[in-house]
Amino acid sequence: MRMVDLIEKKRDGHSLSKEEINFIIEGYTNGTILDYQMSSLAMAIYFQGMNDEESTNLSLAMLNSGDVMDLSSIKGIKVDKHSTGGVGDKTSLVLGPLVASLGVKVAKMSGRGLGHTGGTLDKLESIKGFNINQNMDSFKEIVNKTGIAIVGQTGNLCPADKKLYALRDVTGTVPSIPLIASSIMSKKLASGADAICLDVKVGSGAFMKTIEEGRKLANLMVNIGKNCGRKMTAILTDMDEPLGFAIGNSLEVIEAINTLKGHGPQDLTDLCVEIGSYLALDANVCQTREEACLKLRENLQNGKAFNKFMEMVIAQGGDVNYVMDINNFAKASEVIPVCAQETGYIAYIDALSIGLAAMLLGAGRETKDDKIDMAVGIVLDKKIGDYVNKGDVVCYIHTNGLRTEEAISKVCDAFKYTKEKTEKKLILDVIR
Repeated sequence: MRMVDLIEKKRDGHSLSKEEINFIIEGYTNGTILDYQMSSLAMAIYFQGMNDEESTNLSLAMLNSGDVMDLSSIKGIKVDKHSTGGVGDKTSLVLGPLVASLGVKVAKMSGRGLGHTGGTLDKLESIKGFNINQNMDSFKEIVNKTGIAIVGQTGNLCPADKKLYALRDVTGTVPSIPLIASSIMSKKLASGADAICLDVKVGSGAFMKTIEEGRKLANLMVNIGKNCGRKMTAILTDMDEPLGFAIGNSLEVIEAINTLKGHGPQDLTDLCVEIGSYLALDANVCQTREEACLKLRENLQNGKAFNKFMEMVIAQGGDVNYVMDINNFAKASEVIPVCAQETGYIAYIDALSIGLAAMLLGAGRETKDDKIDMAVGIVLDKKIGDYVNKGDVVCYIHTNGLRTEEAISKVCDAFKYTKEKTEKKLILDVIR
């Protein structure tokens, strides 16, 4: 078998067999297939696509390029959730403890933020002492004991995906749905969960800009997971405005804590209940979605979800005083109000611009080596559909002085106004 023949085969629109895909991934991982050959194949896939069988085989080949987690020692059905990335997306911080409060085992590996999308691990590290670096034995012990752990990737998971993703990033082949799907699913499958819910973001602040793109990606990932014996759900959600009100690490954790106490933003609460209901069904702790939604909302009000979050923080070495008193979180030196430029209904809040503004302030990374300022960010005071008069406060900038004026300008440009009220739908579609 020769790589050049396989490049030509895909270039000409033919399907690659499982054996051929295994040959490619094994060779690329061990260095016998070189970057320039793999980039050529990635471009061929970008233009010619892959069918479901090819995408599944690519996911499995990358999955088998490294360690595969064995979670069999964790009692019960293990669930996981993945978001394709958004602005203000602190869903995992609420969803994990909320679902665990029903007795579901949540064994979650998360990532760090890069660019305008925030990372769950960075947010959790705004809690003093919180340790996201757990070895496998500790990870499984915590999940068995508390029902939930959120940690960074351990071991040598999917090394082929790491190499291929870095290559795609510099060769213009990131926006390929088969490559995106196999990248996400190889890591999810390697993480060992029995049931997976995918939160596929659609809109200005997401990678998928249209519902058609989002639905195509979601269907493919669900099919890959089902082909590999997992229970799968994909929920397409709107990202034409930030999720919740807070954007920034400490600010988002504070909002998550408030949500777990039963008084969070409606969109964040509704999304966590929606995703949680499907995970509860797949974990066999509820018989219907209606029952699951009712129990999840009850646990946001009765303290069970909040207490589960505290259990996780304690188990992972975090200072629980941060959870008990949000005044312990790092605070920015200055909070600057941003006012409406017009009178009318807010028609649009460009999530991408808001995310980039937060990154300018220091809340995100432009490169993977950038240091994050946990205190800074943006807190919205208004959302799409709200009526404002010119001069009313629409959001607050929390800054320590880094590129503040530039961030304010970007935030001002993010808000669009209209004379008629705009209605937004949070849940765009559900694929099972």
